[in-house]
Amino acid sequence: MVKRSLQVSAEGIKKAKAAFKNKGWTQEYLASEVGLETRQPIWKFFTGKPIDRHFFYEICFALEINPEEIMENSVYQNTESLDELETEADAIDKIIQKTRQKYSEKIQGQCGILHFLDVPRPIKLNDIYVDVNILEEINSQRWVEFNDLQASGVNYLGDNQTFHGSPEPIPSQLVIEKYAKLVVLGKPGSGKTTFLQFIALHCIQGFLLAHYLPIFISLKNFAEDTEHEKINLLHYINHEVSKYNSPSENDIIWEEGRYLLLLDGLDEVPQSEIDRVIKDIRYLSDNFYKNRIIITSRLATLNYNFRGFTEVEIANFSPSQISAFAEKWFLACTKNSQKAAKMQTVDFIQKLNLPENQQIKELAITPILLNLTCLVFHYLGDFPKQRSQLYHQGVELLLVRWDETRGIKRDNTYRHLSLANKLKLLSYLAHSTFQKSEYFFTINKLQQLISNFLETRLAITSQNTHELELDTFAIVKAIESQHGLLLEQARGIYTFSHLTFQEYFTAREIVNSQNIQTELVSHLWEKRWREIFLLAAEMLPSLNDLLRLMQLEIAQKIQSNEKLLIILNWIREKASSISIKSIYRQAAIRAFYFNLCLPPDNRLYRNQNLALLLDNRLANNLDVDLSLDLASIHALAVAMTIQSEIFHQRLSTLLLTLELDKLILDNPDYLAALHNLKHQLPSTDKNKSSLQLWWQNHGEDWINKLRNLMIEYRQIGYNWHLDSRDLEVITSYWESQQLLINCCGNISDDSASDILNQILFTAENNFC
Repeated sequence: MVKRSLQVSAEGIKKAKAAFKNKGWTQEYLASEVGLETRQPIWKFFTGKPIDRHFFYEICFALEINPEEIMENSVYQNTESLDELETEADAIDKIIQKTRQKYSEKIQGQCGILHFLDVPRPIKLNDIYVDVNILEEINSQRWVEFNDLQASGVNYLGDNQTFHGSPEPIPSQLVIEKYAKLVVLGKPGSGKTTFLQFIALHCIQGFLLAHYLPIFISLKNFAEDTEHEKINLLHYINHEVSKYNSPSENDIIWEEGRYLLLLDGLDEVPQSEIDRVIKDIRYLSDNFYKNRIIITSRLATLNYNFRGFTEVEIANFSPSQISAFAEKWFLACTKNSQKAAKMQTVDFIQKLNLPENQQIKELAITPILLNLTCLVFHYLGDFPKQRSQLYHQGVELLLVRWDETRGIKRDNTYRHLSLANKLKLLSYLAHSTFQKSEYFFTINKLQQLISNFLETRLAITSQNTHELELDTFAIVKAIESQHGLLLEQARGIYTFSHLTFQEYFTAREIVNSQNIQTELVSHLWEKRWREIFLLAAEMLPSLNDLLRLMQLEIAQKIQSNEKLLIILNWIREKASSISIKSIYRQAAIRAFYFNLCLPPDNRLYRNQNLALLLDNRLANNLDVDLSLDLASIHALAVAMTIQSEIFHQRLSTLLLTLELDKLILDNPDYLAALHNLKHQLPSTDKNKSSLQLWWQNHGEDWINKLRNLMIEYRQIGYNWHLDSRDLEVITSYWESQQLLINCCGNISDDSASDILNQILFTAENNFC
């Protein structure tokens, strides 16, 4: 007798699941491939239950498996027993669907709404949620050589703190379907709770693991609700579900493994209750092992393993996720129309991607700080000019407000430290490591620094070396788990969670310490210290001392290069000789001419940012004197970049650059000489080879005549004969001047204005 139904053998299930995994499909997709309206037969197939013979073969063919290799042949099942099994499976599905329908409203109320800090209205989860990515390999569990991480510091600085060897994130849905038992770890504010709420909501709505019953439980609430009662987690869940089905139906769901238990915030359970909660979770996992369980916890708090669970980590937001979140935020969290939200998102992303906002972008990789960034941008229409204010808000959020607003009281692990002392400790750690170019540091280094801080700053000592080690280790783990300001990037190797925070705390240490500004100025020529200067300038009550120290350091740099001194003296004389000195700020005119004296192939050429920073009126129509000098230098630059091979192509362009009649209004001699020189150029009608030959023979001489003409009549166009060392010094000097201006910012006090007026003076002018 031919069997009407077939089932997969125990060994065949493994082979079938492997083939299914290789396909990368969902069960719903496989069902559609074989013409099934529901996924129930697919579920039966992978659990070894009998299904219709026709569909058994269709599934095998879709998975490219030989049906004979995986079917169960050892037991003959008659039609009656098969019908009974199918009837039983249908009955179980009906129980699940009935309970899901009744429980749906509870899940919607529990998980469908979010509350964001400083947003005055509840937000629907579906209106704001962005799918997260998952790291299957936990950074802190990797074995990596410390020197390898230090060597990757360049990548760490430039790419949201990724470095060689970092695991690649994968979509969260693949992980949810792949593992029946998960521990999801993440930094504070990385979206762990929202992730669980999303799973619960989409499960009950039928979009994810639709044949399971999701149960969302805050472990903190469970611990607090049952602290004085003899109620374990199993009874707590049964009591929750008893409103929606009978005890016998509930037993069937447990036995069939159809619960999806979403246990949120293991790290939030009070220390006095943690052992009891862990025991309850282990009991459920061991005795009802068919059921799916997902637990969330902060990194660095999971000091115990649950048997059979896979640990994964929520990845930082990618650029596309940041953009998606921002667009949803500007629509859901404001009163914007959809069009206005889209426009604000475009503006937000464009400004976030500007080089000057790199530090802010580096913060916006976690939902908690991205929410803060969107909020500030929405109210200001831009990012704050004083970025230290935004960083201060971010630090306060992680240190205090995030736990406080959710009623979470952490154990006072670092019992010696008030909030003020925590800030001082973090500032000390940041400055001690940053000044040595250390972006990665071992746990031993951190413990040593903390010990030094406790002894020298707080006069806290311990006679017992072992106790001191335990204290300093506990402080490191507390900063990581409670605030997320330190992260273990590999076993025993730490970084600040954001480079921006290391810079911010370093600047705090400088501002709050005596006689340390001199040390800061010694780093004036190091690009990695630029952000520290800017942050310190924002935080200082008075800029006078810092700016004067910077000027002195710059003056010493000038003295080391004779050509730079000559150029600066020429700039001063040229700027003071023109007739418009009262229209623009004199320092801006000096910056304008500094730029014009650079070789056309230098990277600073055409960069008028420094002049515009000093006087933005230069961005409008230039005065005729400045326009003439700019046009003359442009003509010289065009000529200097022409090779004989392309002279026939560039001759027309060169002739156009010499059309300066409208600018030369009061100097007929200069105009006549320029016309004469222009007429010396060959006609554009000549053929390519003759033009090439003419420029090859006469080009250099013609360029020298143009240069001499400009020097005679406009005192510009000098060949300063700069070598690579000269250009390096000039570039450093230019960048130091720009940093000086940026440090002054919008400050209007007399000392800052005085400094700005002296930009690009010679050393003698500034300090005689």
